[in-house]
Amino acid sequence: MIALDIDKNDRDLLDVYSQTVTAVAEQVSPSVVRIEASGSGSGFVMTPDGYLLTNSHVVSGAKRVEVTLHDGQRLPAQVVGDDPHTDIALIRIDAPKLVALTFANSSALRVGQLAIAVGNPYGFDCTVTAGVVSALGRSLRTKTGRLVDDVIQTDAALNPGNSGGPLVDSRGQVIGVNTAMIMPAQGICFAIAANTASFVMGKLIHEGRIRRSFLGVAGQSVPLHRRVVRFHGLPNESGVFVVSVEPNSPAKLAGLREGDLIVAFRDHPIGGVDDLHRLLTEEQAGVGANMTILRDLKKQSLWVEPTLRE
Repeated sequence: MIALDIDKNDRDLLDVYSQTVTAVAEQVSPSVVRIEASGSGSGFVMTPDGYLLTNSHVVSGAKRVEVTLHDGQRLPAQVVGDDPHTDIALIRIDAPKLVALTFANSSALRVGQLAIAVGNPYGFDCTVTAGVVSALGRSLRTKTGRLVDDVIQTDAALNPGNSGGPLVDSRGQVIGVNTAMIMPAQGICFAIAANTASFVMGKLIHEGRIRRSFLGVAGQSVPLHRRVVRFHGLPNESGVFVVSVEPNSPAKLAGLREGDLIVAFRDHPIGGVDDLHRLLTEEQAGVGANMTILRDLKKQSLWVEPTLRE
């Protein structure tokens, strides 16, 4: 037998970590379901009356969707709405005594904090994996070709079948919807941020779809240097870094370039991607607006006219 040299403090820390993961698994697992549709995936309960979140690619195009609850009960599900541009879908089941999860504020996440994934990889129900938030502000291209911004990177292991399951924090609150992994890499997995998922879910519940204004920008939330913030009198210490601009898009026609920093749109301060997404509503399509950017640390104003994208 090999004797491990672990002092009492180390054992106590390990116990705290184990206790946290165990408590979260017990809290979250009853809300996680297995979904059989186009393929096999996961989902989780977000309202007591039967609304469940999952990935669009799990249910998109499926003629029949079936959900298996934590207790083994199998139920038919209806697709309420589907947003392939963010890889989020909303389905609904008719079942009593459902335990709903709650969203955390994903904009408050910190790199290194605990992240726990629950799902059904390869049909192994309620599999729990734990890791950390590896990075924030990633971009991920969906099957539609659109880049989803502000994606969470984690090393909590994901496998086929985990798609659509929750990524939660140490309090059991949803910080993201697990959506992808890079194969054959190890420990590089991604989740759609909770703030994005919450916004999409609200729209799908009330309207069944999302209609957006379109700029043609892929960006990520980044901090701004304090000197830059003070010099330009900016209300936020962050903005949107322009990763790419689509050809012939409203942003391209307005003169936006890769490397620009968007700090305001339609006179509203922009502190991150979520702020920009919230302003790009259906009503803004065809309505011109000023967009304030920083280019080479100089403030500029561009006139842009968003178009409508389904």
